[in-house]
Amino acid sequence: MGIGGGIALIVIGAIMSFGISDRIDGVNLTVIGYICMGAGALALILAIAMNAQRNNTTHREVIEQRTTPQAPPAPPAPPAPPAV
Repeated sequence: MGIGGGIALIVIGAIMSFGISDRIDGVNLTVIGYICMGAGALALILAIAMNAQRNNTTHREVIEQRTTPQAPPAPPAPPAPPAV
């Protein structure tokens, strides 16, 4: 149920609470209308909060570049002994 569902529940509850004057034995339409309006208000608040949270996310792309350090150059080799 999103924002539209919450608004629909509020409208249906308001119609039941304030617009209907018929009586049904054992059913209080005014209280049912207030319950629908409360549920619609709660659904509307939750839908708006979830939408705000969804829009607040960030996406970052992490690229790791691994480089190996170069070893220092090897010292020169000692001269070979003279052949006899």
